[in-house]
Amino acid sequence: MLEARAYRQAGYFTAAQALDVGYTYQAQKYHADTGNWVRIDRGLFRLPNWPSEPDDEYVLWMLWSRNLGVFSHETALSIHGLSDVDPPRIHLTVPPTFRAKDPMVVTHAQVLEGEDIEQRKAWQVTTPVRTLADVSGSDLSQEHVDRAVGDALERGLTSRRSILRRSADLSDRAALRLERALAAAEERHGDI
Repeated sequence: MLEARAYRQAGYFTAAQALDVGYTYQAQKYHADTGNWVRIDRGLFRLPNWPSEPDDEYVLWMLWSRNLGVFSHETALSIHGLSDVDPPRIHLTVPPTFRAKDPMVVTHAQVLEGEDIEQRKAWQVTTPVRTLADVSGSDLSQEHVDRAVGDALERGLTSRRSILRRSADLSDRAALRLERALAAAEERHGDI
């Protein structure tokens, strides 16, 4: 049972998850001490000999959020390869009741709809159009929003119509920023 969960989480699992399936803290210490499990951090383990993957960082932050977080905003731009944003902190959208804090994480309290979420192997990220909506309402520079919208249109990740439809539900400021970005994309690339 624990191994099946670990396989879905790139080989990682938490002490709480091990406890849920019957491993006492004493048993967890035994498995870590004997090499059956690799201790990654306090309360975090990995199956031995599991290969490292580029997405491991995202799996670890999902476990930190107890699988409640969805990568969003600038982190989602980076994941989707939109603009050249390289955020210094992880952005996660979490339920309003989520209370954990970490200096490396910016949390955005909001309930996301299913159509706004893309499932990756062991973690989730907001869709490109949701990501564009999120960053248009943030403090990200207009230049980065312009580039992100242009990149998304150019790569066929969304359409002008989808962006305009989404902007109807946003604040006036965010909608205006998306409209400016669409105009900049048209000016740069013609009709996309």
